[in-house]
Amino acid sequence: MQITETGLPGLLLIEPKVFGDSRGFFLETWSRTAFAAQGLDYDFVQDNHAMSGSPGVLRGLHFQRPPAAQAKLVRVTRGAVFDVAVDLRQGSPSFGKWYGAILSGDNFKQLIIPRGFAHGYLTLAPDTEFLYKVDAPYAPDLDAGLAWNDPDLAVAWPTAELGITAPILSDKDRSLPAWAGFASPFTFTPPGR
Repeated sequence: MQITETGLPGLLLIEPKVFGDSRGFFLETWSRTAFAAQGLDYDFVQDNHAMSGSPGVLRGLHFQRPPAAQAKLVRVTRGAVFDVAVDLRQGSPSFGKWYGAILSGDNFKQLIIPRGFAHGYLTLAPDTEFLYKVDAPYAPDLDAGLAWNDPDLAVAWPTAELGITAPILSDKDRSLPAWAGFASPFTFTPPGR
């Protein structure tokens, strides 16, 4: 696998080795041994699978507060997304900064998103399927988020490229709070890798 640093400490772009032939393809999307050998020692406890029927569905920016904060390994198996992670860790050199990458069923790219990041994605294709592993179970009472369109975060969502003026949002995501006044419960610890 190829690991690329994103410029946000601990947030890594993963490109697994894909073996393809006339029959199709095979790849390992997760191997505890292989990832641990790269210093990525996660204990994932749950797999989640989401499907969005049309381009322009935006989910996020979500996170869970401690003690149920989640690290994630995210990927797309069909379709494509613009995937975004925002560093919420006080003391981080990239505090309040975001990183975005296109993940698709064709490029096989994945992101490792450590605890202390908000996460969201915008679908770029119909019938997009998004899979992700988490290292802590869902805790509704600690579920939180930030507004997808916050001007201080200034995430460059590719909505214009899709020809849409407003993404398709859940009621929850329409009412997420702004970055201004956000008191982060996360503290930066330099990654061990």
